[in-house]
Amino acid sequence: MMMEVLEFVMSVEFWRMSVLWTFCLLISYWKLIASYSCSSKPPPSPSAFGHRPLCIITGATSGLGAAAAHALSARGFFVILVGRSSHLLAKTMMDIKTQNKNAHLKAFQVDLASFGSILQFKASLQKWLSDSEMHSSIQLLINNAGILATSSRLTCQGYDQMMATNYLGAFSLTKLLLPLLRNSPIPSRIVNVTSFTHRSVLNVQVNKDIVSGNCFSRSKRYPYAHVYEYSKLFLLLFSYELHRQLGLMDISRQVSVIAVDPGVVETNIMREVPSCLSSLAFIVLKLLGLLQSPEIGVSSILDAALASPETSGVYYFGGKGGTVNSSVLSYNAKLAKELWNASSDLFLESELASKETISVSDGKS
Repeated sequence: MMMEVLEFVMSVEFWRMSVLWTFCLLISYWKLIASYSCSSKPPPSPSAFGHRPLCIITGATSGLGAAAAHALSARGFFVILVGRSSHLLAKTMMDIKTQNKNAHLKAFQVDLASFGSILQFKASLQKWLSDSEMHSSIQLLINNAGILATSSRLTCQGYDQMMATNYLGAFSLTKLLLPLLRNSPIPSRIVNVTSFTHRSVLNVQVNKDIVSGNCFSRSKRYPYAHVYEYSKLFLLLFSYELHRQLGLMDISRQVSVIAVDPGVVETNIMREVPSCLSSLAFIVLKLLGLLQSPEIGVSSILDAALASPETSGVYYFGGKGGTVNSSVLSYNAKLAKELWNASSDLFLESELASKETISVSDGKS
């Protein structure tokens, strides 16, 4: 165990997380203080819409996802919980029901690192909406699922698992559910949960090899801090590009897109880091006043979810309606377009592979 900890501490990735990520977090707070903007108006109540809005939250089994599910169900949303563990989904639903017996909830077991699982979720969701005689639409999609993997792992499609979960899964899910979001009788919204760590990336090339994460699996030592940063930067670039494209398609902006940075929240995302180091990091961040509980950290997500319908293309940080500018690189329109094209190519390849798999399965049966 001691050798594992020493090896971890001696790595470049560890010091990148310890020093550079802390510096990036402080930059975000400095920007918030320097140009503080907060919403003085209370968020609208879903009941004012005259219709119970449907909200999908990925990574809803713990941490920020579970906190968002608790808060939004209490505000009158019908919450769809999405997660990898059926056991944890059931536990989260039980916890919410214990506090709010009138909560409207539904759970789907989905692996965001698997395109086939996402595709199956869309089909199951549409069937459930039809069987429940509910309107075939979604009012709110919160792409919150994310992992910090310290070792290289590949998905069944051969993609890097962290990149697939943190970015490609969100891209694919959003692309598949966009028709349901656009079909909403009231303005709908996509909220992408990103991170201040994106500020660590000063330059990056975008191609399918990088977006799929294939290039990282070939590295002698898995650059997990870099991969995490890239995935969060890509989520931001995607958010801004989707905001731009939706604006071109629909001037009245039926679907809005908001990026959210909750800051540092005490969740289990650090579970692959040696426990003594993650505990020490949490203690230091708590002493600095930078560590939040999920119940406090979720405030930025709620700000975004409940902002006025015309709000789109912004970056929420710090709670209380606070917004800041993300990194200069995240606003690079050329890079965002390249990312969109590479991600779309991977999406089409995954879709084709899934159809071929289904075709082969049907042939055998």
